[in-house]
Amino acid sequence: MFTLKRDDAVLVVVDIQEKLVKVMPEKVYEKIKKNVKILLEAAKILNIPVIYTQQYTKGLGETVSELKQYLDDSHVEKLTFSCCKEQTFLDKLKATGKKSVILTGMEAHICVLQTAIDLIENQYNVFTVADAVCSRLKDNWKFGLEYMRDAGAKITVVETVLFQLLERSDANEFKEVQKLIK
Repeated sequence: MFTLKRDDAVLVVVDIQEKLVKVMPEKVYEKIKKNVKILLEAAKILNIPVIYTQQYTKGLGETVSELKQYLDDSHVEKLTFSCCKEQTFLDKLKATGKKSVILTGMEAHICVLQTAIDLIENQYNVFTVADAVCSRLKDNWKFGLEYMRDAGAKITVVETVLFQLLERSDANEFKEVQKLIK
């Protein structure tokens, strides 16, 4: 329950879209973008499925191009704040057969929080990556993470996720993944 295993993990990227990033503090967004990129690259190396969402694309734009290059064109379109309220998301998630969700995106206290709660209520293990989620205000980010933890999510960071997924320093992918954080 507390250990993230690569054969049971799926990466979920929530709403990192063109117009949303413009309202984030620049330094915060740059950190999030860098860390989500690391997770996306690691997911590819480790053969971990990725699901990504876009909230009201017509109004908020596409997923940012810096991340979109690591993704296919099959985003989940949503109008609900929780990804789990969109049947397409649930169908994609169930199709992976995975029960541990590595959760990233924005905003931590709205869409990420509501998704985490719904995932937990649907018997998924949620690993919210604190340095790969953000909100416009630091207090919203902080209390969003606390709320998720209280609801049963594990709050973690990128490097912890990577090394839990690798599990061993002699893993075939170790050096390739390690390069992502050097």
